[in-house]
Amino acid sequence: MNSPYFIGIDVGTQGARAVLIDATGEVLGRGEQAFPLSNQSREEQSPEQWWQDCLLCLQQVIAQVKPQIRLADVLAISVTSTSGTIIPIDKDHQPLHNAIMYSDPRSAEEASYCKKVALAENSQGYTAFNASSGLPKMLWFIKRYPAKVEQLGSFIHAADFIIGKLCGRYDVTDYTNALKSGYDVRKLQWPSYIWEKLPIQQNWLQTVQPSGTTIANLLPALANELGLPATVKIVAGMTDGCAAQIASGAVQIGDWNTTIGTTLVVKGVTTQEINDPQGRLYCHRHPEGYWMPGGASNTGADWVTHDFGNNLGALTAQAAQLMPTRHMAWPLKQQGERFPFIAPQATGFHPVGLPPAELFAACMEGVAYIEKYAYEVIEQLSGESVTAVYTAGGGSNSDVWLQIRSNVLQLPVYKMKHVTGAVGAAIIAASQTYFGSLTEAAKALTQIEKEVYPQPGPAAIYQNNYQQFIEILAGKGYISKTQYA
Repeated sequence: MNSPYFIGIDVGTQGARAVLIDATGEVLGRGEQAFPLSNQSREEQSPEQWWQDCLLCLQQVIAQVKPQIRLADVLAISVTSTSGTIIPIDKDHQPLHNAIMYSDPRSAEEASYCKKVALAENSQGYTAFNASSGLPKMLWFIKRYPAKVEQLGSFIHAADFIIGKLCGRYDVTDYTNALKSGYDVRKLQWPSYIWEKLPIQQNWLQTVQPSGTTIANLLPALANELGLPATVKIVAGMTDGCAAQIASGAVQIGDWNTTIGTTLVVKGVTTQEINDPQGRLYCHRHPEGYWMPGGASNTGADWVTHDFGNNLGALTAQAAQLMPTRHMAWPLKQQGERFPFIAPQATGFHPVGLPPAELFAACMEGVAYIEKYAYEVIEQLSGESVTAVYTAGGGSNSDVWLQIRSNVLQLPVYKMKHVTGAVGAAIIAASQTYFGSLTEAAKALTQIEKEVYPQPGPAAIYQNNYQQFIEILAGKGYISKTQYA
């Protein structure tokens, strides 16, 4: 039998990417298209433009691999995208509106209402609704565009739109995408309050399957256009944070992952669901029935190019000589934080007048402090110890930042060889079409590229610095002072 190949597509906030991997996890081809990032694109983006960019990415990948592999051996494709992004489509699967992005804060009022209704109904499903959740965005659309309600066929998620374009089916989503739209991952059903208490019709909601489930084959016309076999399976995808977790290798019980992209996402695998009364942490359902608790911070790596540009070599080398800096900086680029603490009023801070390299180092440290606080919250809620952190996302590409994080966390940090959401999507594509499970697929298709361990001297200084950082957050009223009294 010839070696099979798998394609993963990732539609992120700032671009679309596609990769093709072989049965050992090696990336043989990749394509990428950038989206311009603006305040407007944080609220809405064009799904049709996404598709055009995804198509370009696929064409790039196929052009790269065609000389070295048999395209007839491509077995499956899956897609990952942002969690909480919603697209209203009509009965012919055409968008009625731009994609309403997870980072669009306009549905805050609807989020409060969804939370109130869900709690009043004693729903055992997802109740930690905020402005980044899908269900409030559905309500927001219905309230703002009542004339379009009659045309509504369904509400779908970002990954579902690309999957629909690939195979023609828009009626299926997965556990991870459905969660923030209110799906009950305990009972594996949509809770009835959604259509009984909210202005949502039950037939607007999709069928929900585990990630990796085959939905349909690639559309014949598209297969012909791309030069791929019409037998290619299109399988249910996963949210970007979960897909990056898969790519990082953190798929077995007790594993934890931090993905630092536009946002900082922490996810792990546990046998039991973790309940957080404050709603900072929520649990996805693992395709094999375990739980994947996680939280997403508004802190991430978006500040890096925004504040320091793209030519970071010299700056990084200088920063490496300055750590630990003892400066307190939190490079939050928008107002409000949602994890590891909820503070809608929160704003970032940094010392004024620092030289660029010093400020750059301090900002990397600040993100590491937020990450450490996240794991302290997780240990407190779960009663389990975090023993190692797998990492993914653009923020994991900096060796200096990896070392800072290991020193602050006082934990080993493992960076995988291929850590993108697109690779995670490719592993999901392989998980049930070639392998027996996601755990089996991830074990075969991920490899540790770098292991970073805490340095005793800096780690001790960072412990003191971290306490100062926590005191600043408490002093500003962002976290409770009693927790660290």
